[in-house]
Amino acid sequence: MVFTQFGKKTSMKIKVNKYLKNPMYNITLFIFSVFNFILIPNYLFASGSSMHSPIEQFVVKTIFEIKDPFFGFDISFTNASLFMVLASIVPLIILGFGVRAAETVPGKLQAISEMIFEFVENLLLENTGDSGRPYFSFIFTLFLLVLFGNLLGMLPYSYTFTSQIIITFFMAIVIFLSVTIIGIVRHGFGFLSLFLPSGTPLILQPLLFVIELISYCIRPISLSVRLFANMLAGHTLLKVFGGLAVMLIGSGSIYLAPVAILPIAAIIGMTALEVLVAVLQAYVFTVLTCIYLNDALNLHH
Repeated sequence: MVFTQFGKKTSMKIKVNKYLKNPMYNITLFIFSVFNFILIPNYLFASGSSMHSPIEQFVVKTIFEIKDPFFGFDISFTNASLFMVLASIVPLIILGFGVRAAETVPGKLQAISEMIFEFVENLLLENTGDSGRPYFSFIFTLFLLVLFGNLLGMLPYSYTFTSQIIITFFMAIVIFLSVTIIGIVRHGFGFLSLFLPSGTPLILQPLLFVIELISYCIRPISLSVRLFANMLAGHTLLKVFGGLAVMLIGSGSIYLAPVAILPIAAIIGMTALEVLVAVLQAYVFTVLTCIYLNDALNLHH
C-alpha cells in the first residue's frame, strides 16, 4: 500500500491474516453473523422481556412457525430447537479448529479436543472393555450433546433443552431400544440370562426374573428423570433467588436494599455449582449409557 505523508510517498506492507484465506474460518464467521443478526433478535422477541414466574423460562416458544404441508403437523423452529442446533454446532466448531492443524506441541484448542476425546474413550473402555470400541462415535456424540446442552443453558437469555422431560426421555428411550437390540442381536435368547442371576435357587427364579425385568424396563425413566430434574431444579432456584434480589433492590427501602447482597451472593455460588452439576450430569448420563451397553455386550450382572 502506498500513501502520501508530508508530500512524500511512503510504501507499507500489510500482512493479511492467514485465517481469512481459510474456508472453514469464513464459513464459521458467516454462521455466527447470521446467528447475531437474524436468530438472536427473533429469539429475544420469542423469549419476552420479562419473566415473572420461575417456570416461564422452560416454556417452549416459537421462533419460526412452520407447518407440515402434507399432514399439517406443527414443526415450528423453537427456542429448544435453536439450542439443540447450537449444542451440535459449537462442539463441532471447537473440535474442528482443534484438530485442523495437529501439532506435536498442541495449542489450547487442540489440547482441549484431545482431552475430551481421551476422557470419553477411557470412560467407554473402563465400562465396556474393548467390545465397546465400535460404539465410541455414538457415546462421544451423546456426551458432547448433553454437555453443551447443559452449559449453553447457563448463558443469559438461553434455553436449556435438557430441562424438558420429553427431550431427555426421547434420548433415553433411543438408548434403551438401541442397547436392547444390540444385546438380542449379539446373544439371541441368551440375552434373557441378564434378568436371572447365576446361582439363583429354582424356587426364586420366577420372582427374580420379574423383578429384574421391571428394573430393566424402568431404565429409560430413571435415566431421563435424573437429567431433567437436576437441570430443572437448578435453573428454578437461580430464577427464584434472582427475582428475590431484584425485588429487594427495587423495593425502595433503605433497609431492604442492602439485604439484596445475600441472594446475589447465593446466585454467584449457585451458578458455580450449577456449572459443576451441568458437567456432572453429562458424565453420569454417559456413564450409565456405557453400563447399559456393557450389560448388552457382555451380559455382566
